[in-house]
Amino acid sequence: MMKKTCLITGGNSGIGKQAAIQLAQTGFHVIIGVRNLKRGEIALAEIKEKSEQNDIELLQINMSLKKSILDASLELKKRTDKLDVLIHNAADFDIARKKPEKSVDGIETIWATNQIGPVLLTGSVMNLIRKSEQGRIITIASQGLVMHPKLTVDLKDPEFEKRKFSVPNAYYQSKLAQVMYTYWLSEQLKYTGITVNCIRVTNVKVDTSRYPNISGFMKFLYSMKSRFSISPEDMAKTYTYLASSPDINTTTGKYFNEKNKTVTSSPYSLKKENIDAVMKLTLKYIEQNNFANTLHK
Repeated sequence: MMKKTCLITGGNSGIGKQAAIQLAQTGFHVIIGVRNLKRGEIALAEIKEKSEQNDIELLQINMSLKKSILDASLELKKRTDKLDVLIHNAADFDIARKKPEKSVDGIETIWATNQIGPVLLTGSVMNLIRKSEQGRIITIASQGLVMHPKLTVDLKDPEFEKRKFSVPNAYYQSKLAQVMYTYWLSEQLKYTGITVNCIRVTNVKVDTSRYPNISGFMKFLYSMKSRFSISPEDMAKTYTYLASSPDINTTTGKYFNEKNKTVTSSPYSLKKENIDAVMKLTLKYIEQNNFANTLHK
């Protein structure tokens, strides 16, 4: 039987790395999307060692840059004939940042990495996903959205150019957009065998060594929070479940928690007119006028 192939972005650390280990153990050919090849090589060696599997490789991709995403998509098509699972794990959440940062494309990096990038990557590899017997697309959101039930995507200022910026606010907005993208894409693909589901990641222990510039007070807060958090390994089990379980072969357009149970998102995120407005905005960034049409080919 031919192995299934999974691409997981940001698979070199945290939940992504643990998911890569688990998926490799499950029998997947795992491709890890990484920004930095040097750090990726270190992670790759660890993943191979812990999973005791060798069918794992790296793919360089920066989810905040259109060219990097398109180049990675072309490279992926050279390496594999199909893509069974795409997990949009990579995210920008630099808790030390005080003001917005722009990508080379001129887009605020949290919005670019967490919303624009996943949409562009999905469209760019859709032909590979279509070749799978049962393709799966998995997006990632956050339980923190529960604390912001009235949050909306600011259609006029998604990049915080005219309003006060904070990393959490920018992050939660982008993750709300990802939930809405999940619903939109599942509807676009409803007559195919491809499923699209989202994971609501709960509080997970944070490796503060990844953020050397944060204050001692912030480190203290995160150490306290970690006491009530689950491990990346445990959270990754939901990634593995959604990527591999036969129980959800036809389940699509759903939102899952860390217990593999479906949950509900905010009323705002469920309204079709809001979903359509967010996706209209998103597709303007991509400048791919025929993007929706490519989903049906």
